Amino acid sequence: MTKNFFERRQILKKTNCLDLTPVRRYSEEINDEGLVTVIIPKFTNQFLVRTILPKLKFPVMKINLDEIGSAVWLWIDGKINVGQIADRMLEKFGDKVQPVEERLTKFITHLYEQKFITFSELN
Repeated sequence: MTKNFFERRQILKKTNCLDLTPVRRYSEEINDEGLVTVIIPKFTNQFLVRTILPKLKFPVMKINLDEIGSAVWLWIDGKINVGQIADRMLEKFGDKVQPVEERLTKFITHLYEQKFITFSELN
C-alpha cells in the first residue's frame, strides 16, 4: 500500500540519509563516454497520454547528468544504501568529491524532490 505524504515524511525525518536505499523511477540512456541521460515521460495521466502525447514532437524529457551524477545514478539500484554509494564515490573520484557525504546527500535529496528516485524504505 502506498504511504501518504505525512507517513513518508515521518519515515524520512527519523532516518539518517546515509542509511536510505534509493531506487530509480525512470529509465536511462548511456552514451559512448559513459554519461547518463535520464528519460522522463511528459505525462503519466492516461487521458493526457492518449490525447496530447501523439501531438507532441518530443514525448519525453531528457536530463543529462555529468560524470559524477552519472556514476551515482548507475549505482542507484535499490540494493545499496547512500552510505555505500558515498564509499564508492570516494574510491572512484577521490578528493574530487570532497565533502562526499554533504554533496551526495544534497544530490540524492534533489533527485527525490524531483521524483526521479524513491527510497525502498518508503514502499
